[in-house]
Amino acid sequence: MTAAADSGLNNNQPLSEMERVVNTFAAPSKTFTDIKRSANWLVPWVLMSIVGLGLVFTVDKKLGMDTAYENQLKLSPKQMDRIDAMPADQKAGALKTGATITGYFAYGSPLMSLVFIGVIAGVLMATFNFALGAEVKFMQAMAISMYAFLPSVLKTLIAIVVVAAGAADGFTFQNPVASNLGGLIDPNSSHFLYSILSSIDIFNIWILFLTGIGYSCITRVKRGTCMTVVFGWWALMALIGAGFAALFA
Repeated sequence: MTAAADSGLNNNQPLSEMERVVNTFAAPSKTFTDIKRSANWLVPWVLMSIVGLGLVFTVDKKLGMDTAYENQLKLSPKQMDRIDAMPADQKAGALKTGATITGYFAYGSPLMSLVFIGVIAGVLMATFNFALGAEVKFMQAMAISMYAFLPSVLKTLIAIVVVAAGAADGFTFQNPVASNLGGLIDPNSSHFLYSILSSIDIFNIWILFLTGIGYSCITRVKRGTCMTVVFGWWALMALIGAGFAALFA
């Protein structure tokens, strides 16, 4: 496929929603250019929600929310020590409560992802509009982020297969697939470094590149500048997240 085809310059035909989904992987510039015509983001969100709930259901049936919670708890020694110090009945109650909360958050992931992506869209829209003089509308920013997050569907599908096959020792919802550098170190040796390495994820980087392409397609900002903005925000949030992980582990 030629670069001209990918840029969408030689194809002014509007894309269907499924064509936009497919082109996000095959010819992303076509999808993001089409967002100038229609900023509808419902289809990618529905796809991510269905697959995400599929993972939650699979984990619930194959592992159980109690196991998922305990696996996550093992990454926070302070909390684990506090629970282990409880009398047996209180410990059982605390673990049950934690598993229940984990289940609520897991099954509520479609709404949580909507809020999370909405915040990302708002921050990037403000950055491009106020810092770079672009004129990005919020619905366009939402559409860019929603389509850019579509690689997470592939990651989730891989996680479903791994969990269903019974090969998910140590599974957590925060890190469902070993697609990042977090596996290089013991998470309890340095929570800060583990968080940083975990954020260096193949799918995260894919999403970031797609986001940069998206903003370069609907604004007049150079692609390199768009990438700098997107990766810059990611690096800042990764550092902040790592700081909190180290503080509360």
